[in-house]
Amino acid sequence: MLQELLLSGALLVGLYFLLHIVFKMPRCKSAAKLHGKTVIVTGANTGIGKTTAMDLARRGARVIMACRDRGRAEAAIKDIIQETGNDQVVFMQLDLASLQSVRSFAENFLRSESRLDLLINNAGIFLGGKTEDGFGMIFGVNHLGHFLLTLLLLDRLKASGPSRVVTVSSEGHKAGKVDFNCLTTHRDLSLGSNDFLLFQKYCHSKLCNVLFTIELAKRLEGTDVTCYSLHPGVIKTELGRYTGFLWRLVMAPIATPFFADAESGAQTTLHCSLEPGIEHLSGHYFSRCSPRTNLKARDEAAAKKLWELSESFCGLS
Repeated sequence: MLQELLLSGALLVGLYFLLHIVFKMPRCKSAAKLHGKTVIVTGANTGIGKTTAMDLARRGARVIMACRDRGRAEAAIKDIIQETGNDQVVFMQLDLASLQSVRSFAENFLRSESRLDLLINNAGIFLGGKTEDGFGMIFGVNHLGHFLLTLLLLDRLKASGPSRVVTVSSEGHKAGKVDFNCLTTHRDLSLGSNDFLLFQKYCHSKLCNVLFTIELAKRLEGTDVTCYSLHPGVIKTELGRYTGFLWRLVMAPIATPFFADAESGAQTTLHCSLEPGIEHLSGHYFSRCSPRTNLKARDEAAAKKLWELSESFCGLS
């Protein structure tokens, strides 16, 4: 028994060094300053979103914190202003689980802000149930809410060009699929709500993020707007607060120590947002601050079909 424990400990230490030294997350190298620029970060009150907002504020941007929870957002804003000295950090109410809230956010933003240089679709959820509009929660928040938000803000992005749309996906998209029959019939990516099935839905939603970016890039050809999707890394964030009892009790204490922190997780988002000379890679999927390719990430037929169905769901067609 002791030998087994020692062996397990040695393996865990080895894994730690493998993840944190050999595979240490690269950093965004851009020194860009953003004075006079306006950015939106969804889900900016915690985790990768907050770290991303902090970095952009430090560069001088006007940062719109698009969050559901006012209290948590205002606490994050206080931290960011204190840390960066930039008081141009503003809360705007956005609940991605409500298409009406998305529309209200867009109306408020377009009425109060004259430009938009960068839209970061960062928010994500790992939670069962239905949205206000009757869609699966994971599909509704992770994909559909961001889809509508982006389309409602596209004209402002075009007018402010060169500008970018950056959508946080995941390597989990490789395990995802889009069941269009299930979406059409049940307004969800799949059926069921146990932890494993929710994880599958999460992977499906992350594939939606990638496919959305592919089709968006095609529709933005000839404009000054480019778009990118990305994997942030295996990151220790508050996404896990939505997971079930088994994960929190058994898996999280074992796995979490080997996750990277939110600062590391923000680096590929920042790279896609700021790095010069990547405009020709619009529509591509990035990981570790570099473009990656795989068959699912280039399925243009599925991307077009998802776009058209999403338009229908949002009442845009």
